[in-house]
Amino acid sequence: MKSFTIRAYTKKELALLYFPNSSTPHVAVNHLISWIKRCRPLMQELEESGYQKMAKYFTSREVRMITSHLGEP
Repeated sequence: MKSFTIRAYTKKELALLYFPNSSTPHVAVNHLISWIKRCRPLMQELEESGYQKMAKYFTSREVRMITSHLGEP
């Protein structure tokens, strides 16, 4: 198993790491965003750091927050 690296990821790229068996990348992104929204402390932390929901990528700082709350993919 390859170790996970904290860096900037596109939403699609990170979502597929969490949900590799999704039928499409779009479904994987929807699942990941759903998980993020359901984790209120994570969502609050992301919003306070300037998270833009329409961005195509997660910054390395956002990835660190996500993995801190959801665990590594």
